[in-house]
Amino acid sequence: MTVKVQRMVCQTQWRKFETSCYFVSTETKNWTESRQACIAEGADLVVINSHDEQVFVNSVLDVKQNAWMGLTDSLNEGVWMWLDGTPATTTYWEPGQPNSYSGDQDCGEFIQYSSEGHWNDDGCFADQNFICEK
Repeated sequence: MTVKVQRMVCQTQWRKFETSCYFVSTETKNWTESRQACIAEGADLVVINSHDEQVFVNSVLDVKQNAWMGLTDSLNEGVWMWLDGTPATTTYWEPGQPNSYSGDQDCGEFIQYSSEGHWNDDGCFADQNFICEK
């Protein structure tokens, strides 16, 4: 039986949801630099594990803001995996995505959109905001 700790306190500028703390950057970086920035904070890019978490992450982003998350198919094209090594089984891809446009879109981004948000694949070299989770 798993016991969730609800009394955890998050650092300033981090938002709590269930048993994790989340940070949305105000600066932009590419996917690798974004991950390094999260790791420097004792976190990693966000891994979405539930519909409730998807809705929460969508709620902390600005309107139509894109942000890197911990999803990639860089090891095996078309096989989307989370940074924790789990496959992306429940997904929230934007219609028509992922499409690996120009064959160079191996990193997952969260797009603040509607009531739940969507995902898109993008080139890992693009600079944008990012979401850390710890």
